[in-house]
Amino acid sequence: MAHLSFTSPVGPLALFEQDGAIVALDWGWLPEAEETPLLLRARDQLEAYFDGRLRTGFDLPLAAEGTAFQKRVWAALTAIPFGETRTYGEIATALGSSPRAVGGACGRNPIPIIVPCHRVLGANGSLGGYSGIDGTETKAALLRLENGGQR
Repeated sequence: MAHLSFTSPVGPLALFEQDGAIVALDWGWLPEAEETPLLLRARDQLEAYFDGRLRTGFDLPLAAEGTAFQKRVWAALTAIPFGETRTYGEIATALGSSPRAVGGACGRNPIPIIVPCHRVLGANGSLGGYSGIDGTETKAALLRLENGGQR
């Protein structure tokens, strides 16, 4: 599978492409990159995001593997604007589900940051969980990045 690793403010990231779409973003570094135009475009957009130049969302073809419900949750996540948050409960209400099920789908998101599960919080404003390296510390860092250094 074509992949590309690069450094970011939240640690090394690895992007994966299959059949012309981004299918995963993982924390860590993989040797022997197989660069493609799409992977380079995704890296450039992520670098623009981290630099504060990309605030309107990513413009990339995505093909995350998951259940129909997980895909509905991930679609709802991509609709959360840069710098805003939603609660697990708000997303659950919109989808006719439960907050716990939404949290489970967020935890299985294979394309974090691009599909912004970090923008989902607990009902009391707590961070909940995060699958990225360093867990909720990384989630808090991404929220600060989107809010000019404040959470």
